[in-house]
Amino acid sequence: MPGPDLHVVSAGDGPAVVLLHGLTATHRYVVHGSRALERGGFRVVAYDARGHGASDPAPSPDAYTYPLLAEDLGRVMDEAGLDRAVLAGASMGAHTALRFALDHPDRVAGLVLITPAHDGAAPEASRTKDLARWDRLSDGLRSGGVQGFVAAYGDPGVKPEWRETVLKVLEQRLSRHEHPDALADALRAVPRSAPFDTLADLGWIGAPTVVVGDRDSADPGHPLAVAIAYADTIPGAELVVEEEGESPIAWSGGRLSKVIADLARTAR
Repeated sequence: MPGPDLHVVSAGDGPAVVLLHGLTATHRYVVHGSRALERGGFRVVAYDARGHGASDPAPSPDAYTYPLLAEDLGRVMDEAGLDRAVLAGASMGAHTALRFALDHPDRVAGLVLITPAHDGAAPEASRTKDLARWDRLSDGLRSGGVQGFVAAYGDPGVKPEWRETVLKVLEQRLSRHEHPDALADALRAVPRSAPFDTLADLGWIGAPTVVVGDRDSADPGHPLAVAIAYADTIPGAELVVEEEGESPIAWSGGRLSKVIADLARTAR
């Protein structure tokens, strides 16, 4: 059965790079509007995940699992005529790219995994606490819209100089969704799905890989330790992270685009 209709944009010519965004984001929030990849000689394909942005909702509230998200990625590539591509994904997008790479290694020329969060072995108590928070965010969005989500989000737990930026980006991201109830469903379902069973599974990744981490003071929801673990486990992977005190590379479209381009130029 075909999946929901997805909003896809494509620009540029050359080797293909597919951009995958994170939970609550849209295709605009991977390289944040940067056109450096297209100008650098790459074809860039980006899309809104099911239930996000201008894409249709999933057929049921629980149909936001990583196997289904990976199937959607395959459909996007098929419809764009791409046999292989470099996949660059942030958070949920990184996990989706990994699931796809494990299932279809022949279709992945390279991976850029941006701020991953799934560690494959979260303690049950911590996992329960995390899921309760996602459920609060879902309820806040469903009952109070963007402001309800932001209220449920509360203190982002970052340095004071970054707090206003984080909250502003949250409001902007949430305002871009045409189906907020579908996004509320995704907020419950995605965190309950795992892109892989254990970190050891990442040892099967054969594509050239760069892991883009960021420091916990800027983004505690995507622990640097997880990025380090990915880079240590994926054969030959490189870890890239900002210098202490700098803003995260993942927040800068130009800097992130350079990381993606550097990998894509050598990927086959």
